[in-house]
Amino acid sequence: MRSGPRPGPRSRAELSNTIEPTLAAPSGAANRRFSSFLATRPKLRLALFLTAPLTWLVAVYIVALAALLVSALWSVDSFTGEINRSLTLDNLKEVVTDALYRTVTLRTIFVAAAVTAIDVALALPIAFFMAKVASPRLRHALVVAVLTPLWASYLVKAFAWRSLLSEGGLLDWILGPFGLHSPGYGLTAVIMTQAYIWLPYVILPIYAGMDRVPGSLLEAAGDLGAPSALTIRTVVLPLALPAVIAGTIFSFSLTMGDYITVNIVGGANQMLGNLVYTNVGAANNLPLAAAIALIPIVIMLGYLAAVRRTGALDNL
Repeated sequence: MRSGPRPGPRSRAELSNTIEPTLAAPSGAANRRFSSFLATRPKLRLALFLTAPLTWLVAVYIVALAALLVSALWSVDSFTGEINRSLTLDNLKEVVTDALYRTVTLRTIFVAAAVTAIDVALALPIAFFMAKVASPRLRHALVVAVLTPLWASYLVKAFAWRSLLSEGGLLDWILGPFGLHSPGYGLTAVIMTQAYIWLPYVILPIYAGMDRVPGSLLEAAGDLGAPSALTIRTVVLPLALPAVIAGTIFSFSLTMGDYITVNIVGGANQMLGNLVYTNVGAANNLPLAAAIALIPIVIMLGYLAAVRRTGALDNL
């Protein structure tokens, strides 16, 4: 029997094309089996999806807070300056009983509340106009205008207010013809500066809440003869209240923890952030600084617990 022609040697490309599908097939089958396995187990999919962010949250936030609490229970050797890691409540007792820390805490709460009240008073009409009055094109322009200050550096804005409020500055020049003058550096300057810096953080959640108020309710109130002020007070504000509270969380918490603005325009006044900064830096007393840092944390936890039932956290 005559045999056919012997096939020649196969090229490397032909061998590769033959081998690659063979190798890829098991991998594709494994992926399909794994996908089918996950498709019938939604809880497992959710667990795998949340594992990485929850791990990061626990490692960076919760562990950091736990470390802060533990370090507040340490002490500093007054002779050597070394940290003594034996647990003691002396720092917490000093923070609670010393009149200095009570005074600074009340001053910080007052400044944070004043900044929050000013920002809410300014943000409400702006947010209402953006959500219910402005045309879509104007609304987009106003959103950009609200976000624009966030593009500038925090320090640039703080130092701009320092020059604005300084003696002989722009504010003095504007108020001079009326017999008035700039408030200068102090708590008033701190409140004005921080109210300006945090205002976008208050406008945006209130605008989002106002935008969700149905326009049909406003039309119904108008058809029933309700004046504008009554409509806003009885219809808009109750529905937008969670968004307003969400905005206050930003301004209040950011003011409570700030210390840079106080250093720039606050004069001789101090807030809790300044005490933390001083004890970490100049005094080199990390345990006492950690104990002081727990004060705004406790205040904010209490505030968040109080507003939780209002639904404000859903607007963040």
